[in-house]
Amino acid sequence: MELKNTIDKQIKESMLNKDKDRLLALRAVKSAILLEEKDVNSNSINEMQILMKLIKQRKDSLSVYKEQNRLDLAEIEQKEINIIQEFLPEQMEDSELETRIENIIKTVGAESIKDMGKVMGVATKELLGKVDNSRIAAMIKEKLD
Repeated sequence: MELKNTIDKQIKESMLNKDKDRLLALRAVKSAILLEEKDVNSNSINEMQILMKLIKQRKDSLSVYKEQNRLDLAEIEQKEINIIQEFLPEQMEDSELETRIENIIKTVGAESIKDMGKVMGVATKELLGKVDNSRIAAMIKEKLD
């Protein structure tokens, strides 16, 4: 696992630099990877899925903290999101995403919103780590309506 080794190195650097915020986020990533490795039901570990899941959890927490006016906690979550995103490939622009979604719709033969599941299944696998799934879903809905 290349990501696990990278995370280990970054944890050591963060400890030496006494960067507590970065250390906290990196340890969360390492913990998620180790849990996934030990999961008996998981045959293959997809590092991008783990990172996307961690980011989604933090975004959910971020929105709750903002609603409750807990800006101190929201700031921590945002820092962790930024650190975790460093390990993802560069995020896709809307124009490129639109083109890819249109191609997937044509390939799958989707004609209405009822076919969204088919398109979403292919798109999430193809665009894993490059785009947040909520952006994919929104674009598919827009195209199939």
